[in-house]
Amino acid sequence: MIRALWTAATGMEAQQLDQDVVAHNLANVNTVGFKASRAEFQDLMYQVYAQAGTETTQGNALPTGLEIGMGVKPVATQRSFAQGDYQHTGNTFDFAIEGDGFFQVDDNGTTYYTRAGNFRLDRDGYLCNPEGLRVIPEVVVPTDAVHFTLDKGGTWTATDGQGAILQTGRIELVHFINPAGLSSVGRNLYLPTEGSGEAIVEYPGENGMGTVTQFFVEMSNVSVIEEMIKMIVGQRAYEFNSKAIQTADGMLQIISNLKR
Repeated sequence: MIRALWTAATGMEAQQLDQDVVAHNLANVNTVGFKASRAEFQDLMYQVYAQAGTETTQGNALPTGLEIGMGVKPVATQRSFAQGDYQHTGNTFDFAIEGDGFFQVDDNGTTYYTRAGNFRLDRDGYLCNPEGLRVIPEVVVPTDAVHFTLDKGGTWTATDGQGAILQTGRIELVHFINPAGLSSVGRNLYLPTEGSGEAIVEYPGENGMGTVTQFFVEMSNVSVIEEMIKMIVGQRAYEFNSKAIQTADGMLQIISNLKR
């Protein structure tokens, strides 16, 4: 019974973490470029009383063993980089990546990566994210530019009222061998890790890289229905584990009352 108490307690802790992940997903259902996560678990070690195949005193081999598990533990939060829904904004500097890839932004020499393409211009005409982190490579729009266009290959052009080209360039995207291994630092930003591999820089539409679409943003890929189902399942699993603790406690109480 003591084992049952601790085993069920690990189940309650695991389901609490699962609900934390679900709550975080739901909180970011309207966050541009957000990618949903899911909690992953593993069973703990087993106490083996009899190994399968062991010979009995009669010379027979046990067809199955006797193993008692010790519960569950969380091992990872797996992030899904499935495409989110696109939303048309009509804003000149809103860009959405169709397919694989991340934008690059600079923060005092540190390069961060993001799927959020809701950009704008700072006071110096540089394209930046809402926090003022400038896009890499730099996109500088002259003050006398009237029109700004971006094609799917990432080539951008700033023109004046007569259509004369004032400035042009090309946006670069990056991708990773294992994007799920990126470290989430908040603010819609990611950093590479040993698990993700190094950033591979390509132009949009080349070598399997996604393309870029102007006037759109990629919204969160969170499915509210799926998250609500996870919430219900997690709540019920939490209740079942609490019932297991109550049952084990009741059995211990019966044992403690045997002398009476």
